[in-house]
Amino acid sequence: MVSVKETDLYSEVLKEINYSFGTVYIFNGYVISEINKGLSFNWKDHGKVIVDDVVCFLGTDGSELIYISNRINSYSVVASDWLKYFKNSYSLKEYYIVSETKTSKLGLMVENLFFNNKIKKFNSLHAAINWIKKGIDEMS
Repeated sequence: MVSVKETDLYSEVLKEINYSFGTVYIFNGYVISEINKGLSFNWKDHGKVIVDDVVCFLGTDGSELIYISNRINSYSVVASDWLKYFKNSYSLKEYYIVSETKTSKLGLMVENLFFNNKIKKFNSLHAAINWIKKGIDEMS
């Protein structure tokens, strides 16, 4: 797995936000997160902080954003916390997970129980970005 910083995508970053628990990269139309190894990602300590910062920077509710979780590190997600995200009137256009591991399928299934839309899984960051760009090209 490769970090955004190690790709040609890094030149397109509008804003990089570094947290004690990971890094978020804001692009035009999408956001990529890279969360630290071993973390239990939850709404109160992590998700809300990211959302508040992204909303403040972009001035949006997220309904036109694609969120990409670039899982370069192994960590867990409190899947039921997606309910808190939506309860606070936030939304996402789409949610992608980038992971090379097969063990993430169970976690993906659990997250899908709480996320309002289907979660797309990709094996590489470039595959996810190509999917986004293909959709943008088709809309043009």
